[in-house]
Amino acid sequence: MNGLDLWSHGVSEALSLKAAALSLLLAFGLTQALGAVYVWTFRGMSYSQGLVHAIVLGSIIACMLMLAIGNSIAAGLGIAGGLAIIRFRTALRDPRDMMFVFAGLGCGIASGLGAHAAAVCGTALFCLAVVTLTVSEFGSQRRFDGLLRFQLPVGADETGIMALLRAHTRFVALVTLREVAQGQAMEHAYQIRLGSPRQRATLVQALEATPGIQDVSLLLQEPTVEL
Repeated sequence: MNGLDLWSHGVSEALSLKAAALSLLLAFGLTQALGAVYVWTFRGMSYSQGLVHAIVLGSIIACMLMLAIGNSIAAGLGIAGGLAIIRFRTALRDPRDMMFVFAGLGCGIASGLGAHAAAVCGTALFCLAVVTLTVSEFGSQRRFDGLLRFQLPVGADETGIMALLRAHTRFVALVTLREVAQGQAMEHAYQIRLGSPRQRATLVQALEATPGIQDVSLLLQEPTVEL
């Protein structure tokens, strides 16, 4: 190998190293944006920082594998066989989390294959779609179901209370009725449906102002809360 060949080989390796570094950094940067959008639009109680890290790290691994495979079919088959040995047993309860992980892997694959424009545009459109669906609350059914409890003395007239409940709710149904305070009072539990979250305080204040009613409590089950 003469000097010209050595020089061209060195230039080729430098360009390959630069392209690989660019692809890996692009995958890392784009999935940072994916992770930020996931955190900002997350709803619920079971937040996992590990899932956000997995989105970012998975893209780097996918990009590295695509760079390693290149145009080699043998390398692709070998890596596919190696990955088949690994069993991923982590269960994602929310399909939305699965889509974020899949988007991170897609970003890494596109970056590793050199399709940088597709990686950037795809990530931007994915983030825009997530933000739009979250802000517009697309597909949600805000019903504001809740469980209302209060105590009423034995023998008290319930006609006025039922009229009050119907005036402040869209739906009301008796769930349980049991004796408390050594038989001196009855605890009522109603399933209710509110038309607006602003009616919560109004309903509780109206009940507390009714003579004889004690220990008023309203437990709401929001549709975004995971139980």
